[in-house]
Amino acid sequence: MGPRVSGAPEGLVSVRGLLALAVPSAAFVLLTNGYRVVDQYYVQGVSIDAQAAVGSSIFVLLVLFAAAELVACGVGPLVARATGAGDDAERRRVIGTGIVLLILGSMVVGGLGALSAGPISRLLGLQGGAAVACEEYLRALCWTILPLFLTPLLDQAFLAMGNARVPLALHGVSLVLNLVLTPLMVFDLGWGVAGAAYAANLTRGVATTMGLLLLARATGTGRAELRWGPDVGRIVRVGWPIASGTVFYSLVYWAMLHTSISPLGPQVNAALGVGFSALEGVTWPLFHGVALATASFVGRYLGAGRPDLARQMVRRSLPLIGTLGVLATLAFGVGGEYLTGLFTDDLAVHRAATIYAQALAWSQLAVALETLEEGILSGSGATRAIFWGSVPLNILRVPLAWVLAFPCGWGALGVWWAINLTTYAKTLVKGWVVWRGRWSTVQI
Repeated sequence: MGPRVSGAPEGLVSVRGLLALAVPSAAFVLLTNGYRVVDQYYVQGVSIDAQAAVGSSIFVLLVLFAAAELVACGVGPLVARATGAGDDAERRRVIGTGIVLLILGSMVVGGLGALSAGPISRLLGLQGGAAVACEEYLRALCWTILPLFLTPLLDQAFLAMGNARVPLALHGVSLVLNLVLTPLMVFDLGWGVAGAAYAANLTRGVATTMGLLLLARATGTGRAELRWGPDVGRIVRVGWPIASGTVFYSLVYWAMLHTSISPLGPQVNAALGVGFSALEGVTWPLFHGVALATASFVGRYLGAGRPDLARQMVRRSLPLIGTLGVLATLAFGVGGEYLTGLFTDDLAVHRAATIYAQALAWSQLAVALETLEEGILSGSGATRAIFWGSVPLNILRVPLAWVLAFPCGWGALGVWWAINLTTYAKTLVKGWVVWRGRWSTVQI
């Protein structure tokens, strides 16, 4: 017997059923982001330049990761629909095509990323030691990027079938190994920031190999399905809006780093890394876990021809996501100074990171709601609405951050409030799309 996978959910929609999938989903997403927390924690022992490099490189990795996300976010809703409809052959075909696309994509993106590591670090506005450290970190990650590419497909496939326990176990194995190997490679072997990158992908490689074997056992996917098949177009059509949105999101942060954040000093770069990786690296996975669970139910219910139950599940998820948003607000606002102090001994970085946490506290409820809205839309396959509800407002962040930071004289606080204001707007736009309900009739 392989890992349990679920077809169309049976019975009445319940909060208990949502929690049964949301809790392990949140846990494994938290573990997925754990490598960022581990890297940020250990590189503080290397230098402030290393912290600034790792923090700034996050948004480069998001661009690289978008190619994997294009495939994984296309595979997820299609697998959920096939699972709900009981079509095992289609499910195997979609998964096999997705794996082939990711292997090819990792070769292209990894090679280009490694060769462009130097120019990329300069485009981020980094200079001196920070630029050198960023180049080393990116090059090491890109040369070993295949496990990073395959990980989201495994997550999406198992979640789409109603199984979050396997991804949770895989990410747990990966994180435990990462905690052991990262200090060994960074300090004992003397590889510095490059060691953190090698440790992250090596440990992912172990978990990915295990995951592929379990997925093949659960679904029957074999060599016959590993081909460039007729589902390529469907995968790309569903996945490109989310992947493109990720690219624009990352490019916007690149632009803000170049025009507003890096000019404020390396302590602000480091503060962004601490806040984004260590704080939001914990709260966002909790939001995303609920969104992933909701997306799985939505996709399976729609595949089974029950849009009424999909809409009921959406209503059940709102109180849960709202509670998490309020708790994140309190954690950032009240505990921000203490929490950021765990990741730096430098007073300037600590002050800057505390300002980040206390400013972003004001948008955590909106972030939680926006994340759920994206889960609903992605689970149904209505991914274009995510693109148009995000990209224009994300682009607005660049000029708004510069105006608030420099002409208005707010400094780093102006950058963080540019993020807050645009987050409010995105939440309202996507919330309106979800409220209209057309997502429940989308054909993919």
